[in-house]
Parts: sequence; structure tokens; C-alpha cells
Amino acid sequence: MLGRLLEQARIDAVILERKSADYVLGRIRAGVLEWGAVDLLDRAGAGQRMHAEGLVHHGTALTFDGDRLHIDFTGLVGKQVMVYGQTEVTRDLMAIREGTTIYEAEDVQLHDFDRRPWVTYRRDGTTHRIDCDFIAGCDGYHGASRASVPEGSIRTFERVYPFGWLGVLVDKPPVDPELIYAHHQRGFALCSQRSPTRSRYYVQVEAQEQVEAWSDDRFWDELRHRLDPETAERLEIGPSIEKSIAQLRSFVAEPLRFGKLFLAGDAAHIVPPTGAKGLNLAMGDVAILADALIEAVQEGSEAGIDSYSARALARIWKAERFSWWMTSLLHVFPETGAFGRRIQRAEFDYLSGSRVAQQSLAENYVGLP
Repeated sequence: MLGRLLEQARIDAVILERKSADYVLGRIRAGVLEWGAVDLLDRAGAGQRMHAEGLVHHGTALTFDGDRLHIDFTGLVGKQVMVYGQTEVTRDLMAIREGTTIYEAEDVQLHDFDRRPWVTYRRDGTTHRIDCDFIAGCDGYHGASRASVPEGSIRTFERVYPFGWLGVLVDKPPVDPELIYAHHQRGFALCSQRSPTRSRYYVQVEAQEQVEAWSDDRFWDELRHRLDPETAERLEIGPSIEKSIAQLRSFVAEPLRFGKLFLAGDAAHIVPPTGAKGLNLAMGDVAILADALIEAVQEGSEAGIDSYSARALARIWKAERFSWWMTSLLHVFPETGAFGRRIQRAEFDYLSGSRVAQQSLAENYVGLP
């Protein structure tokens, strides 16, 4: 997205990607877009297929031990979300962008980003060098960008949760027109979707669980246990076409600017998938960063890049708070015991009886400005 936004402003950008294009397009990732991300895709000229094939959701459902609450996004805050897979977003951006992408770039190293930056990488056994004005570190949690920052120049904040999400992708129609977030004494469950014919389901599992221990039959049995009886009865099951476990963590790095190097996306922050913020936070980062870099290149002003870190972090921490809150409400935490579950129940009951609380949830879910 950043490469495309810069390209529209006639600014050259080279993307270095560690994997192949086929690998990138084969990754299964998030699927809920805030409307701000939808608008950004339109701005990039990459929204046509999203509007044709994406699913507009006007609300979502939360259940607690079978009791159901519907959150009406449109009625509460006048906005919606779009269900459209991250893989498809990537595909659309790759198809429309004309700039250079170097795939299978290994051993990427960043140099002199506090002065006049340059980057080296190895491909086909040969080391290459790129001299540049700025480096955007959009290379994820395990990438080279954040790792290149001197230890004393960066501070990190992290919470690792004692569980993960076991996710299954199946070619069956979704069990419900909207997403269902379910709290059950056996653990959290989520009914999500990618299209009218493809569904994505999750159940909370212990952190040390291995995906090989979960047959399809075991997964479907566990999912049914955690859903309200009516939903469980409607569930259409089938052979999984992808199955994986994602560990949950909250993570933020500060600051996000180091001379001519800027961190964005998962290189800068991780959120639990509860609340669907990871992809959307990355989109928010690069929207701010693109405008800042365009201003620096075209106008010679550093005001935007000087304020990038503070502006992005203000939004990041609000999304971290919301994701933490959703995770705390909906998951079973072994260490909190019976008291913790009663607090969760009280939170759910308060949410059910308060339009103001529902507005707060909706405002955060559809995305802050």
C-alpha cells in the first residue's frame, strides 16, 4: 500500500520481499477491513474487486454462555466494516502497482539510516545495494528493520497471552451473515468468513497446543460446544483446506522513527486478532507515513515525518486498548478463576444494557479516524 501511494505521487519506491510472489499470495491472514482501510484502497485505485466481491457488515454478534447480543454498527455510529481477505487486498495492490518489487531478497541489511541510508540484500548468490532517501520498515515482527535499531534507542512493551487461536478455513457457507464472537466456559470461539461460500472458524486453545493434535472432527465438535445451540445446529462442516494456530500477544515499539528509518505495521506493533485491528493498524500507519514522505519529497518539509511517530502511536495505543479489552472479555483466563468469569459476565451484562457502551464498542470496531 505504501509503495502504491508513493507511486501515485510519482515517487520511486523499491519493495524488498523475502519470499516469492506465490508464497505471498498463498498466505491466509485477516479478513475484516475498517472503513478507513476501504477508503484507502479506493484512494490507491485498488478497490474495484473489493467492492464487487467483499461483504459489507453492518454489525456483529457477541454471545456469553449462549446469551446473544447484536451490535448494530450502522445504527450506533453510522459506519460499517468490509469482509475481504488480506490475501485479496495484497493481490489487488500487487496487480495495480507498477513499481519495482524484488522477491526472494535474502539477508537484507540496513545501513547509515541516521544519515544517508542504503540497503543491501542477497539474491541468486549476489549481493546488491540500494541507495535511498528513506527506509520504510514494513517487514513484520521478525524483520530486519526493528532489529537494526540500536537497543538503547527503542523501547518495547509486550504482553503474551496464555493461549492461542486454532483456525480452520473451509469451503462451506458462513453460519451467520455477520461475525459471531463467543465466550464459553470451555473457551473463546469465532465464526468468521471470507466469502459467501468460504468460512473461517477459530477456537481458543492452550498456548502449547500443536495443530497436529486437532483432527477436523475434534475441531468441529469443540466449536459446536462453544456456540449457542441455534448457531451450532446451523453450522455446515467439511474438510479443512487450511488449519493453523496463532499465538496471541500485545506488542508496541516506541518510537517509530530513527533518522531516515520508519517502522510501520507488525514491525511496530502486534495486537491480538480479537477486534480485527492488525491489518487495519498497518493501513493507518502507512496512510500517515505516505503523506509525510510525499510532503518531505515534494515540498522539502519535515513536519510530517517529524510527527509521524507520535501521530501513529496515538492511534496504535487506542487500538491496543480495544484489542486487549475484547480479548479480556471473551477469553477464558485460567489464572482469574471464578471471580474473573463473574467480572466478564458483569461486563457482558453491562454492555447488553447500555447503548453508550455499545456505541463505544462499535466506534472502535469500525475504526477510529
